[in-house]
Amino acid sequence: TVKFTLTSLIFFVFLYFLHRLCGCHLTGKSCESLSSALQSSNCVLRELDLSNNDLQDSGVKLLSEGLKSPNCQLKTLRFSICNLTAQSCENLSSVLQSSNSVLRELDLNNNDLQDSGVKLLSEGLKSLNCQLGILSVDHGGESRITAGLKKYACSFTLDPNTAHTHLILFEENRMLTYKGEIQPYPDHPDRFDACEQVLCRESVCGRCYWETEWIGGRELHISVSYKSISRKGRGNECWFGANDQSWSLCCFPAYYSFSHNNIVTDFFVEPYICSGRIGVFVDHSAGTLSFYSISDTMSLIHTVQTTFTQPLYLGFTVEKGIVKLC
Repeated sequence: TVKFTLTSLIFFVFLYFLHRLCGCHLTGKSCESLSSALQSSNCVLRELDLSNNDLQDSGVKLLSEGLKSPNCQLKTLRFSICNLTAQSCENLSSVLQSSNSVLRELDLNNNDLQDSGVKLLSEGLKSLNCQLGILSVDHGGESRITAGLKKYACSFTLDPNTAHTHLILFEENRMLTYKGEIQPYPDHPDRFDACEQVLCRESVCGRCYWETEWIGGRELHISVSYKSISRKGRGNECWFGANDQSWSLCCFPAYYSFSHNNIVTDFFVEPYICSGRIGVFVDHSAGTLSFYSISDTMSLIHTVQTTFTQPLYLGFTVEKGIVKLC
C-alpha cells in the first residue's frame, strides 16, 4: 500500500497542472519556484508552456538553473510572447550545452531576440550535448527587423456606417470621441442605433496586432466582434462583451475588466492611468486573444483561448475622451 502525506499529494497535483501556465500573469519572480520544482528528485514534468507571461530575461535566467539540474526531465519548453531579448538566448544556449539537458523542443516565437540572440542560440545547437530537435524562433525575412508582436501589426479604420450618432470620427476615421449632440449620419442598416459603439471596416485575419491610445474619459471598451452582432436596441445582444458574438476589455481609471457572453472578470493591476495605451494580439486560427498594457514595457493584462467561428472586427464603446488607433 502506498501512503501519501498531504504535502506530497499537493506536490504531485502541482506537477500535474504545472505545464498549463500559458497566460497566467506570471512574472520573472515566479520562475524561482518553477526552477526549484525542476530540480526536485520527485519532478516528472516533461512539458512546460509559459507563453503569454511577462517573464522577461530575469525569469529565464532563474529557470535556466533548474533546466541544468540532473533531476530535470523537461523535454518541451514554450516561451512565446514572454518579452525576451538576446540576453535570454545566452542563458538558454548554456542550457543546451549542459550535459544534463534533455530538451527536445524549444519555442521562442514572438520575442525580440534579434540576430545577436539567434547567434548565441546557434552556439548551443553546435554542442555535442544538445538534444534539441525543434527550435522555433520566428526569425526570418523582414520579421527580423521588427520586435516581438509588432511584426504582426495591422492597420484599421473606423466604419462611419456603424457609428452611433453620439460618436464623432475624425483624422481619416482613425480617431473618435463621444459627443452629446446627435451627429447627422445617414440611416444605415449597420449602424448601432442605441449603443454608443462603432466597428472597424477591416476584418482581423490570421495573426494580427494593433495598439489603441485612450486620452481622458471614464470608460473605454476595446473589443473584437463578429459582424453578425445585433445593431438595434440596447439589449445584451448588442453590447460588446454581453453576448457570445463579442469579447471586450473595459478600461477604467483604476482597473480593467474583461467580458464575454455577459460574464465579467475584473483585474486590479499596478497603477493604471486614464491616459494609456493598450495592445491587442489575435491569432484567429489558434483562437488566441490577448490584451497588453503598453508603457516602457509590455505587460499582459488578460489572454483568452477559444475558437473563433467567424471573421472578427475591432470595435469600441466610449464615454468621453479621445480614442486613437495607433
